[in-house]
Order: sequence, then structure tokens, then C-alpha cells
Amino acid sequence: MSKPALDIKALARDIRAGHRAALARAITLIESRRADHQAAARELVQALLPQTGKAVRVGITGSPGVGKSTTIDTLGMHLIAGGHKVAVLAVDPSSARTGGSILGDKTRMARLSASEQAYIRPSPTSGTLGGVAAKTREAMLLCEAAGFDVLLVETVGIGQSETAVCDMTDFFLALMLPGAGDELQGIKKGLVELADMIAINKADGDNVKRANIAAADYRGALHILSPRSRHWQPPVVTYSALTGAGIAELWQTVLDHRAAMTASGEFASRRREQQVKWMWSMLESRMMARLRSDAAIRAKAKKIESEVAEGRIAPALAAETIAEMLQ
Repeated sequence: MSKPALDIKALARDIRAGHRAALARAITLIESRRADHQAAARELVQALLPQTGKAVRVGITGSPGVGKSTTIDTLGMHLIAGGHKVAVLAVDPSSARTGGSILGDKTRMARLSASEQAYIRPSPTSGTLGGVAAKTREAMLLCEAAGFDVLLVETVGIGQSETAVCDMTDFFLALMLPGAGDELQGIKKGLVELADMIAINKADGDNVKRANIAAADYRGALHILSPRSRHWQPPVVTYSALTGAGIAELWQTVLDHRAAMTASGEFASRRREQQVKWMWSMLESRMMARLRSDAAIRAKAKKIESEVAEGRIAPALAAETIAEMLQ
């Protein structure tokens, strides 16, 4: 393999120094599908590894319209006022056919996007499973190496994206709306079981009473579900992204969770598990990339695919045949 043309040492040095342009270039590099860029990206992430792992990683999800971007804008400004540097990785919906992305989140984080202490990176999902950008994990590491001590990862709030983001963050926050009919009808059991906290947004004005009723309903539901950790009972809080009411308490809960997980040893073990899951996920991606890049294998796989579609070969046998070609 030829040596990458990029000066990886210089790029790593600039990232450690907190140069935003270097960070942007590096994330573009890891998102590239070119083989030489991928090799350079691996070298870069390895070089920066000692500077990673210290940030608070928070995943934020919720259905469209719940106010994720406004919440992140308000929370981010609160954190910056407290002396933090905040990186936001907003994973946007993409077209599975074209790989295009809406990338509208940045416009809904007006104050945060104007701050020198914040970095917002919308990432097209490019049709990957669950709507989570395949390179979000590497982008997190680069942001940590650049000195950002709080990482907020916003999911598209659909499909399996919640599970994927949960597997790469320390704290998983589920945002809900008050007064949207019967709240318990809208509970996604899997999502609620993943959540480290449920937060009811838009608890302001005439909505305060409805938000409190919704919070009581969710608390009742959580009592009959098994929490993710025996060291943490997920709380249900109300807040307003519009007025900022409850934002400070929301962040304090994130810190309380980190303290509880660290004291029990679960924080370190969860991070280790995430690293291993990441490795297997990367391996699966590499195997699929090899399948797509080898013209001979691709042609044979296409033929097998047709035979499966026509019912002449069982899918299990077809999968085994293709797997043997990769050996």
C-alpha cells in the first residue's frame, strides 16, 4: 500500500492545537470512501488515540418535532457559559438512493453555531443501518482530541439509530412531548429501556400542567420496565428548550449518572464493551467494502443473488458461498 500523500503528523498536531479547519478536514477525510483516504484516516485516529476518551458523550434522540436541535442549542450555550467546549454531531436523514442530506440542523442551532467554543458537524447518514453515520465514532474521537470536553450526538430518531447511538455514548437522553394524546400509547418500549433519562420538552406557558402529567405517566411506565443498569434508575424531568427552564437540572442529572457509573465501575466496563463492538462493526464494514470492490467476487455475487431471487438457491447456502469467496 502506498504511503498516504497527506501529512498526517501535521494534521494531528493541528487538531491537538484545536484548529477548527484541521478538524473539519480530518472529519471529511474519515468520511471519504477512497482507499488511500481510509488508510490515512486510520493512521490519524491511531495517532490521536492518547488524547481521546475524556469527554462526556451524550446521545440525544426523540421523534421529529420534539425540539432536539433547539434543546441542543440551549443546552450547548448553558455548557459554554460553564466553561465547556461543546461538539455536536448531528446525524441527518439521507436519501438511500443518492446519499444526499438535508443538513438543516445547523440552521436550528443559531447561537451555538456562532460560538467559538462550539463545533457543529452535520453528517449525512448515506443510507447506513439505523440512520447513524458510519463514521460518527471516529468523528467523536477527533473532536475529543481537539479539546472538546462535551460531545452531543443527535440521532434522526427513527429505526435502529437509537441503539447505535446508545452503543457509542455514555448517557442516552430521550426527549418527549407533552399533550400528544395518550403518552403511554406512544412509548417505544425499546427506546425507553435504553434511556438513562426521559425529558419532557416544552414545559412552558399553558403546557406546564400537561408536561407534568406526561412525566407522571412515564414514571409509572418506567417502574414496570427493567433499567439498563442496577446502579441507575432513569429519572423523568420536565424542561423548556425555549426558556431554558430546567436545563441546568437536566445537565446535573447527566453528571450524577456519570458519577454513579464511575463509582460502580460500570462506566469503564461500558466504554470497553463499546470499543469491542466498534471493532466488530468496523470489521463488518471492511468485509462489505471488499465484497463491493472486488469485480470478480461482485460478478459472482450478482449471479448468486439472481438465483436466490428466482428461488433456485436457499439464502443460507448463498450467504455461505459468498462468504467462502472472501477467504
